[in-house]
Amino acid sequence: MAASPPGRLMAGSVTKYATAAGPRYRVRYRKPDMKQTDKRGFKTKREAEVFLASVTISKAVGDYIDPALSRVTVSQLAERWLSGKMPPAMKPSSYEPLEISWRVHVEPRWGKREIRSIVPSEVQEWVTGIGQPKGDQPGRSATVALRALGVLAGILDMAIDDGRMKRNPARGLKNVPKKPKRKAGRSYLSIDQVYALADEALHPGLILVMVYCGLRWSEATALRVRHVNMVRRRVHVEENAVLVKNVVHVGSPKSYEFRYVPYPRVLDATLSNLCAGKGPDSLLFGDGVTHLRPPKTRDGWLDGAVARARKSDPSFPRITSHDLRHTAASIAVSSGANVKAVQHMLGHASAAETLDTYADLFPDDLEAVAERMDEATRAASVGKAWARLIV
Repeated sequence: MAASPPGRLMAGSVTKYATAAGPRYRVRYRKPDMKQTDKRGFKTKREAEVFLASVTISKAVGDYIDPALSRVTVSQLAERWLSGKMPPAMKPSSYEPLEISWRVHVEPRWGKREIRSIVPSEVQEWVTGIGQPKGDQPGRSATVALRALGVLAGILDMAIDDGRMKRNPARGLKNVPKKPKRKAGRSYLSIDQVYALADEALHPGLILVMVYCGLRWSEATALRVRHVNMVRRRVHVEENAVLVKNVVHVGSPKSYEFRYVPYPRVLDATLSNLCAGKGPDSLLFGDGVTHLRPPKTRDGWLDGAVARARKSDPSFPRITSHDLRHTAASIAVSSGANVKAVQHMLGHASAAETLDTYADLFPDDLEAVAERMDEATRAASVGKAWARLIV
């Protein structure tokens, strides 16, 4: 059958052919690499010509996507995407939730789907459904749903980078789950309570170091003798020890931020005793060889120490090991430390993160600032003159 003559700008042809369901149209054109290909099944000549025009324009502006490349399934791409996230590219504690999310939530729904067939409305329905109850099973949290969406979106981002598709149907959704705001009422210990807890604890030195240096559990338990500078009173945070699938993985601190944290004189004797008789590479806590594992949440040594402390002080709060880090922030702020100092001590990525995490610790500072501004203005000559004007 004769092909319709293409327009001057359209490099290709439209031909008509017969099928049992009636006439159909085929578009023949050359890809940017000059290899010929075709697409068939158009019901009208107009549809075929519109498709050919779109191909011609996309080739001209460098936006052409080879249809063959978009026939790949999500599972085929996921293997490469996950391999690019594996340690050491990501920390084991960060990689494991991604792998679980892929296996539990993303693969069952999208694994066999070709990426070209996915549309935003389907993704929206899926991510919303993760948070909805299913039978007797409650819906999953917003964190779980957002992580699953992030995995799918990340895989499709890679497909875009590889020239397999133009737009990511998992990005820009209008309704995504929102994480609940942190609940108020975080537990902080007073200094007296800190020492009461240390007196009852199996590892009192660890309690004091976490409180006065603001370290994460994984950072504190990774400290070695060589990380303690007794002359300058500094602790060098350059390792962490994270428990993942019952295996302790030793690596760099969170966000790869090495830092020197000053400690007060009250820790001199504690750290001196912890370092005594050990080599420079010995671990500071425990037997010096094996990293301490996080205490069990119900019958661990920390819970036991808290229970004993509560017997003599009923107001003593129930805390976790991470609350010791919160206590460090509380003591630092109440001692007059500014936001940047607290940020450095805790190893936060920015002062904004520190303020967002510990906003409840800073309101009194704002009142003090207003008072100091008032005092400075009244002390200045312009302040005295202004005071006379407003009397």
